[in-house]
Amino acid sequence: MKLAFSTLGVPGLPISDVVWLAASHGYHGVELRAHPEEPVHTGLGITERADVVAEFKAGGVEILAVAGYARVAEPGEDTPVLAELRALAELARDLGAPFVRVFPGGGTEQSAEEADATAARRLGLAAEHAADLGVRILLETHDSHRTGAAATRVLGQVGHRNTGALWDVMHTWLGGEQPSVSYAALSPYLGYVQVKDIASAEDTTPLALGAGVLPLTECVEVLSREGWDGWLCWEYEARWYPDAAPLPEQLAAGRRHLDRLLCESA
Repeated sequence: MKLAFSTLGVPGLPISDVVWLAASHGYHGVELRAHPEEPVHTGLGITERADVVAEFKAGGVEILAVAGYARVAEPGEDTPVLAELRALAELARDLGAPFVRVFPGGGTEQSAEEADATAARRLGLAAEHAADLGVRILLETHDSHRTGAAATRVLGQVGHRNTGALWDVMHTWLGGEQPSVSYAALSPYLGYVQVKDIASAEDTTPLALGAGVLPLTECVEVLSREGWDGWLCWEYEARWYPDAAPLPEQLAAGRRHLDRLLCESA
């Protein structure tokens, strides 16, 4: 499996520094948070996008994904959501990233069935454009669809190879789903896996990998046992927890912990 980390852990850090951190600590790739407060977002011009690509190429680091904030199940008109999906997919294409991350965001104003149908309709429409660009849109297990079972209710309706799932192990755990059950549901659609660690269900402040309660060992064991050979991406949510320990000083230990899990599960 290849290892990456998300720039959510180093908010606002210049791309040159992100690439250096990844290369110097042995990470194969980076998930880029796409937001106007970050160096990479959908408002970048062609020249700026090319500069980002050049930085990563020079460092020998891959761009795993563009982590966007489109909410495909949220109530409202389709047009603005589809425009956001299109912009994210075009950004991913220009950066050479294979994946775009999106959220469900179904909220409480509609039934689960309505949220599923809304998300499936929008993803189905966006998938055709994504296919033309060579990009895959991944629905993260998150918020209104935090379990593998919930996410696949949507993806099963879409039925397009340019849509898929992003397994956030924290959210499936918070949803009460065992890793083996999550994998069984998500495996036909799985793009990559986000790993992290937290103190408890009540305290989701990010911790060093292995220092919390999330079933990382079980997740990696399931993936290895099933022969899955994709990406593990450490999403350390420092952006939302300003008192969390800085990510850069933990990258070496995090890499060692992931390597240990992979070796033990081999």
